[in-house]
Amino acid sequence: MGSSEDKSQKILLYSGMLKLVNKSGVGQAVRHQKQALEQAGVPFTMDKKDDYDVVHINTIFPDSFIMSKCAKRKGKKVVYHAHSTMEDFRNSFIGSNLFAPLFKRWITHCYNSGDVIITPTEYSKDLLKSYGLKPPIVSLSNGIDTEFFKKTTEARERFRKKYNLSDDKKVIISVGHYIKRKGILDFIELAKRMPEYEFFWFGYTNLNMIQPKIRKAITKAPANLHFPGYVNRSEIRDAYCGSDLFLFLTYEETEGIVLLEALAAKIPVLVRDIPIYSKLKDGEVVYKANRLEDFHRKIVKIIKGDLPDITENGYKIAKERDLKVIGKRLKEIYQY
Repeated sequence: MGSSEDKSQKILLYSGMLKLVNKSGVGQAVRHQKQALEQAGVPFTMDKKDDYDVVHINTIFPDSFIMSKCAKRKGKKVVYHAHSTMEDFRNSFIGSNLFAPLFKRWITHCYNSGDVIITPTEYSKDLLKSYGLKPPIVSLSNGIDTEFFKKTTEARERFRKKYNLSDDKKVIISVGHYIKRKGILDFIELAKRMPEYEFFWFGYTNLNMIQPKIRKAITKAPANLHFPGYVNRSEIRDAYCGSDLFLFLTYEETEGIVLLEALAAKIPVLVRDIPIYSKLKDGEVVYKANRLEDFHRKIVKIIKGDLPDITENGYKIAKERDLKVIGKRLKEIYQY
């Protein structure tokens, strides 16, 4: 945006009603953008009253759409970050499936107000293209701070000490909202089937917003399944470093920042075999399964060391998406 000579554009990172999404992947993405722009030397502000040349919008609330329209009227360029799709809205909160078509219409309205759309992956880019959006769409990972999520013995010890886990106790973790799409019901079922391991689900959702079936499953979870709730990024890093497997049972994602965090921490990863992860080959970067029986079998093999250690390959994927790389690419997109 602007001429290729213009290197000093000031960016307004706009995330209307950020408090509502602060504990979600969108909130994490905004924090990553701030860090990436700092590392790339791109001037930015979070205050809409400041002067700016380009507004980078991350949320889809009405005030964000209004911000986009106002910026356009002032002759500013608008980058709209498409973190959400109709597909990942489904199977989330109570009533989400009923409202999914309306949600699609609304986000199409929002995204079409931009001059360029950024979305985290080629998979989400293809989904958005099918919506008939008018602006150009660019895929760019939300990125990961590989230095922060680096695996250390100290982090492992902190996690083990906090949750009173012996060094030889095998631990399986996952991260996300308490929603069907994230695979929480399958996670609970696997914990029931594998009492010899400790399971931890990090993250939290207001129980009034989730489906009764999930609420009931959480309240009747087995003793080896723990719900520490939402924890800060230092604690989640310690959890990655201190556990033996990251089990990501999600049915739909636009990227999945937590997957990148796990890869950066060099923890074995087992994911559901879904289209977005088709380029991550089973047995090369991550391990994959679909049926509960297959997840069960692969968990045991990974924990016992019967499958090759592929964590270094996963780490390379995370390094390719380091925030230093993302910052440079954002700078280029702003000059689109």
